[in-house]
Amino acid sequence: MVLAFVLGIIATLVRSDLKFPDSLYQSLTIYLLFAIGIKGGVKLSETHFEDVYKTAIGAIMMCSMIPIWSFLILKFVARFDHLNAAAMAAHFGSVSVVTFSQASVFLEQKGISFEGFMPAILAIMEIPAILVALYIASKEPGRQGGSRQQVLHELLTGKGNLLLIGGLVIGMLTGKKGFEQVNSFFEIPFKGILCLFLLEVGLVTGRRIPDIRQAGIKLVIFSLLIQILNGSIGVWLGIQTGLSIGGATLFGVLSASASYIAAPAAIRMALPEANPGYYLTASLAIAFPFNVTLGIPYYSYLATLFAN
Repeated sequence: MVLAFVLGIIATLVRSDLKFPDSLYQSLTIYLLFAIGIKGGVKLSETHFEDVYKTAIGAIMMCSMIPIWSFLILKFVARFDHLNAAAMAAHFGSVSVVTFSQASVFLEQKGISFEGFMPAILAIMEIPAILVALYIASKEPGRQGGSRQQVLHELLTGKGNLLLIGGLVIGMLTGKKGFEQVNSFFEIPFKGILCLFLLEVGLVTGRRIPDIRQAGIKLVIFSLLIQILNGSIGVWLGIQTGLSIGGATLFGVLSASASYIAAPAAIRMALPEANPGYYLTASLAIAFPFNVTLGIPYYSYLATLFAN
């Protein structure tokens, strides 16, 4: 799967005519989001409240605090303007579904188990950071953008959250018996579909690589260091809330990852003045490649270290 991602980057750099139809890309996205939601809901139906509430509280804390310290670093250390700092803070505070999927597969291949309710934690962490960042952005005098109602509607009814949350509810209501009826579609082909999706993400990432030069070295340094910081805190907090090594690894991955589905949609509506060359480059051309190649193994190692 990582090699498929690399192939996509290479295809773009050598100017290949390889291209995914938009309809296929949308279909792959819908499949992955819905599959993650349903499988997480099934596991959540077998989970007791006392096993998950500490992690849920920790998740809300992380996705609320990450955009605050990310904004402060971007504005006062890296010297980005107020709106662009807020826009990038939203992306790093939210989460990447595909990075989570890749981390889950990594753990399965290593034979490392993790808590079944982690997809629910993924759903919890996607929205709050964006709302916090938009509140920060609202403090910029003279800002023009979408109304709060429009932004909330986009966040709550956008396909990403609708499929994740809807899948979770369906999985919880139908349980293991219900999932057995669709297991051959949502379980067995999942890794192959993820492989195709990462090939497409590689193509998109390759097209954004030239933007790194425009964004500047300070954006590259920030994007790399903030992931390591957030991921390390996330792993430690996961262990403190009682997660297993696998669960803490996923919590670290969620804390470190940057959104490129939910956050860009919300920011594009609410902060049209923000520069996509900054926030898309940071999340897609820097954060995602780092996490799927080096970040996930690092967080797994860190979880083992903290657990002992």
